[in-house]
Amino acid sequence: MEILFNMNVTPIYPASSPQYIAQATTILKQEEVIVFPTETVYGLGGDATSDIAVAKIYALKNRPTFNPLIIHVATLAAAEKLAMFSADAKKLAKLFWPGPLTLVLPRQPDCPVSLLACAGQSTIALRIPKHPAALELIRLFGKPIAAPSANKSGKISPTQAIDVAQDFEGQIPFILDGGACLIGLESTIIDLSTSQPTILRQGGITQEQLEAVIPLSSLNSSLIKAPGMMKSHYAPTLPVRLDVTHINAGEGLLAFGPVPQKLKQAKLIYNLSEAGNLTEAAANFFKGLRLLDQPDQLQQIAVMSIPHCGLGRAINDRLQRAAAERN
Repeated sequence: MEILFNMNVTPIYPASSPQYIAQATTILKQEEVIVFPTETVYGLGGDATSDIAVAKIYALKNRPTFNPLIIHVATLAAAEKLAMFSADAKKLAKLFWPGPLTLVLPRQPDCPVSLLACAGQSTIALRIPKHPAALELIRLFGKPIAAPSANKSGKISPTQAIDVAQDFEGQIPFILDGGACLIGLESTIIDLSTSQPTILRQGGITQEQLEAVIPLSSLNSSLIKAPGMMKSHYAPTLPVRLDVTHINAGEGLLAFGPVPQKLKQAKLIYNLSEAGNLTEAAANFFKGLRLLDQPDQLQQIAVMSIPHCGLGRAINDRLQRAAAERN
């Protein structure tokens, strides 16, 4: 069997190959963990019905067990076996699935998904990914797959297979490589477990898109019901300074749109989108953070302002958490 890449004994295989997807399902059935691509970021996947597999995910990520995992399924019918869908939930699912939207819903009484994956709560976070390899993997496996982003907890999410190989240094037995993620930001998470639908995390489906379908309320909960709700998250090693108007010594610049002359003195510059396009910026966001996270060359990452609309809301959410006081 040909191995395309090796990073500290981490095998990476093409996700376009039915042979390797079949091998990945064999590993999942052994209650082991694999990595697979989605349209958002790469996922660290395990059998969602297995306490052992779910525990391995938490251990590999060094993730707090009070932070729930997103459960991936291939069809709406499969999702309805796991959760109770309101009329609003069905409406959103039919409009945005497959796609970068996660719904938090009440668990079905006989839901087979591990309670550990749901952090012991009465709700479950579900989505259908919009990636052919991910969908084929779930279909072939025949069970829901628990899959948070394939990075160490709180760190930068991976949008390429090599990101995962570098972060885990041989700890993952099998990585499916689907190339660079199309969207590059995690899914939007909306809580539909109460009478007031609430966005818990901004992401690949914009707030404006959701509000065109159902009314939304403001986030007002200290309970961590979904990933990405911890104050410090998506953080590089270097500290992050937001909405900059000047550059300090030793800073790299995460830019957006035309770069003012006074910011061009940054030691390193990565522009998310020279044209000021938020879709392009979202796809490049985590890649840009990784490229600037160089403690041997820089002291801090400075970030230009990002418009707070559309996908800009999701980018700014990630930036606020990246810049927050570390846990």
